[in-house]
Amino acid sequence: MSINLKRVPYQSLNSRQQEAYNFQKVSVVLADYGYVTIRLTNDWRGADFIAQHFDGNNFLKVQLKGRAGFDKKYRDRDLHICFPHSGGWYLYPHDAVLT
Repeated sequence: MSINLKRVPYQSLNSRQQEAYNFQKVSVVLADYGYVTIRLTNDWRGADFIAQHFDGNNFLKVQLKGRAGFDKKYRDRDLHICFPHSGGWYLYPHDAVLT
């Protein structure tokens, strides 16, 4: 049995599909740093997913974006913002960068 796999252009995806795609891509990168990810079906305190380190002590609540940004509605929620740029991924603590 053979499977005919065909790449799908990112630009052809709708916004929900792009978010799912980006979640999968960043999960691969975070795994290299000892994190497993759990996608949330509904935002929890602003988080799209939780990243848990293998040590069991470090958790990141992450809002996934298509680009860098700041929003006052994310203030005081202990969130990290994650976005793709130029083939890489950026992850930053929202409040530390906002202030």
